[in-house]
Amino acid sequence: MKKILYDTYDKKLISKLPKAVFEGRIFVIVSPHETRRAVDFLLSKPILGIDTETRPSFKKGKQNLVSLLQVASREECFLFRLNLTGITSDIVRLLEDETVPKVGLSLHDDICSLSRRKTFKPGTFFDLQDHFSELGVKDLSLQKLYANVFGEKISKTQQLSNWEADVLSDKQKLYAATDAWACIKLYDEYVRLKETGEFELHIVEETPFPDVP
Repeated sequence: MKKILYDTYDKKLISKLPKAVFEGRIFVIVSPHETRRAVDFLLSKPILGIDTETRPSFKKGKQNLVSLLQVASREECFLFRLNLTGITSDIVRLLEDETVPKVGLSLHDDICSLSRRKTFKPGTFFDLQDHFSELGVKDLSLQKLYANVFGEKISKTQQLSNWEADVLSDKQKLYAATDAWACIKLYDEYVRLKETGEFELHIVEETPFPDVP
């Protein structure tokens, strides 16, 4: 049976979907010396999901530096608290690695944010937005894309929380890990659909505005 994908996805439908959450182990990296072992472990995996979080600024014209780099395998997620560790040489090694694909969404923005902390030459990255758009999907935020592909909801309630808090809450950690892990899930399904062609794209017709007399 072919999977149905929609070119656009109504955000109002998402609240009714079952919630998707990462169920693996989460490790929080808070000191520079911890980054080496974490990076060594991650680079032993066949694929990684990647995302970042930044403390929101509510002052016009002010932009904070990226606070968190989350990198997930299928079973584990490491949360690098960049406001505490900085971008160490080992994190640079991870970002410049060309052997393990690092999958995410809107990666240009993440790479630019990370580069504001420290310059590096990006290694092998795979932007899901570019590739799902080739299938005809237009709504490409993580929440809408995941709902479209899997019929599950990724909560965004922690998005504007304080990512530079002294201690991250359990809700923040789960939110961050889920975002990175979800990228791997989407990648696996994209590869399957691309190889098998087992999907149909449905075009959602926009409701026209009523004529104004």
